[in-house]
Amino acid sequence: MKNWLKGLVIGASLASTQGAVAAEQQLLNTSYDIARELFAAYNEQFQEYWQEKTGNTVTIDQSHAGSSKQAQAIIQGLKADVATFNQVTDINILHERGNLVPENWADRLPNNSSPYYSTMAFLVRKDNPKNIQNWDDLVKDGVELVMPNPKTSGNARYTYLAALGYAQETFGDDQERIDQFVADLLGQVKVFDSGGRGATTTFIERGIGDALLTFESEVLNIADRYPGEYQVVTPKVSFLAEFPVTWIDEYIEQNDTEELAKAYLEHLYSEEAQRLLAGFNYRVHHDAVKAEFSDRFPDVKLLPIDQIAGSWEDAMQTHFASGGKLDQLQRRR
Repeated sequence: MKNWLKGLVIGASLASTQGAVAAEQQLLNTSYDIARELFAAYNEQFQEYWQEKTGNTVTIDQSHAGSSKQAQAIIQGLKADVATFNQVTDINILHERGNLVPENWADRLPNNSSPYYSTMAFLVRKDNPKNIQNWDDLVKDGVELVMPNPKTSGNARYTYLAALGYAQETFGDDQERIDQFVADLLGQVKVFDSGGRGATTTFIERGIGDALLTFESEVLNIADRYPGEYQVVTPKVSFLAEFPVTWIDEYIEQNDTEELAKAYLEHLYSEEAQRLLAGFNYRVHHDAVKAEFSDRFPDVKLLPIDQIAGSWEDAMQTHFASGGKLDQLQRRR
């Protein structure tokens, strides 16, 4: 073979190989414990969108655990491209402890980088035998609760703060009554699981407890899956549970996935993805989708973190740090 022809063949072969490599992309999404089904569906939707847009295929790997555990894994070297968490502080520490994202990460996408949100609700058994209607019913004699552990789960910290917000609304400036209510509620918990999905398994499969305390999205999904076996109770006062997302700047540079990672998160705001999120019983921001699903989500007074605890930094230091309010109230039960 003549040298120029041989060179042309080798060049074409290399270009073909490089093109194949470029067309096969990979992304790792680290997410919270109960988001398995949600992102399994979203990943299929995004893969179709990405291939249509770019002509490339993408393999999306998932990692699920309590969001605080996931944050620690990323800090310790899990080279995730994106984090889709259920608590702001679990992304903040990626900046504070690892400088893996910038301090202003929440300003990079709409709604404080929270494409969807939820609140806390209760799942009770068929016919609601303990007549649980509101937060105060959870502290009645003989009522047993199941929830994740606030030390390891953002889900559980939301429940704790929702109960605290209810107590503040109910008892005003009477701090002793507020503390006693939260202590009493913690004392009713039969099982503290490490994450939200573990708590669901304890309640559904092991049959423990009269009420499961978790995200509204989770209890609605369960009620849909087991029609007639469970009842959803959404209290009139609860907590605004935002679901922050970010790309991990340090790792997308190493993985050469910047364009892909950003598109993966930006697509969550599209009408198509917002409809999928609402179908999984999350509250969304898109006006048209909100109108479609308005009968699914009851009106609730959603209390933001600053109204209950000042800020997330204050909440973590005052309530959830070692020796903080959570530990003190658990000792009182």
